[in-house]
Amino acid sequence: MRKMTTLAAAATAALLIGTALAACSSGGGSSGTTTLTVEDYYQSPQDKVMEGVYNTCGTALGVTIKATHVPGAGLIAKVLQQASAKNLPDVLMLDNPDVQQIASSGALSPLKDYGISGDGFAPAVVKAGTYKGDLYGLAPAVNSLALFYNTDMFTKAGLTPPKTWDELRSDAKQLTGNGVYGFAFSGINTYEGTWQFLPFMWTNGGDEKNIDTPQTAQALQFLVDMMNDGSISKASINWAQSDALDQFTAGKAAMMENGPWQFGSLAKFPDLHWATVPMPTRTASQTAVAPLGGEAFTVPETGDRGTMTTAGKLVKCITSSKNQVTIAQGEGDVPANLATAAKVGASNKLIQPFVEVVSHARARTGELGADWPKAATKIYTAEQLALTGKATPSAALKQAQGSN
Repeated sequence: MRKMTTLAAAATAALLIGTALAACSSGGGSSGTTTLTVEDYYQSPQDKVMEGVYNTCGTALGVTIKATHVPGAGLIAKVLQQASAKNLPDVLMLDNPDVQQIASSGALSPLKDYGISGDGFAPAVVKAGTYKGDLYGLAPAVNSLALFYNTDMFTKAGLTPPKTWDELRSDAKQLTGNGVYGFAFSGINTYEGTWQFLPFMWTNGGDEKNIDTPQTAQALQFLVDMMNDGSISKASINWAQSDALDQFTAGKAAMMENGPWQFGSLAKFPDLHWATVPMPTRTASQTAVAPLGGEAFTVPETGDRGTMTTAGKLVKCITSSKNQVTIAQGEGDVPANLATAAKVGASNKLIQPFVEVVSHARARTGELGADWPKAATKIYTAEQLALTGKATPSAALKQAQGSN
């Protein structure tokens, strides 16, 4: 989802920023390779963070790194054109839901060829990067969704952060009034709206293979009920996640659903006191299941085996534990390795809920692979129909599921 949001520096300051030299074997130029090209969609200031990692790894490998930053919306189209013209970069970064699509085209090489595995990484990270049993992409740092709440508002109202849907609805109703909505989220008719609905849908047992189910209808009905309560702004059907953030930082929302990439933006409001917890679940016995976000690094099939071997070493260096921390700090993410993430979470109570969520997050392409975008479109279409009152949740889901 980072292609549709503004990245921010993480709040995990003072964590070790390593050079990850141990993860990079030297002598990358032994095949004659002197320069490696890397393509990603990072924007300022994250592009500088990644260039620092690229250059550190490149120095260890004895090669120069030439990075190109492509606008996120145009990356896949460009990659497909490059594949057709046999002009792919040596290392390619992809949003994790796109890995399977590009791997299915034959444009990527298996990471096992370079001694890279997903051992120790969050299960969803491995699943997102796997196509037909082979790992093609690996993310160094990932993100997901959790609940942010205004601690001053909660203290004044005598409330504790909600753990269940009933508590979320009750707290939101109590905190709504005087220009403040209890809960803010993105219900927009884009993949971003789908992304924000998934924790409600998946946690309640809904499934993207068929969204016309009682479980998904119950999740959608919950949001409709909160909107009907007046606890959610009707304008949220047009809000991106950045808009929900604006409502929260302006004191117009007591809670919001959002991700750790917003930490840097929140830090610009020192008088705003906030904390995070996992998204509430319908029942106390459920575990919050949220979607996995983050970018994976791959080695394209360029035909030059020597250069591809060096490119594999670069990916191994980028995804090393030390560089996971570096990247997570710079982007507002969680290290993808579970043990590394646990260390980060233990030192930062704001990121800890995201560490917990990431450990059992789901890959959006985990079930449908390259067909995920079709399901994502159906989900946000149904959400729009229900939130605007054009159809009941059940009818909206039935209509959207039956569409092409």
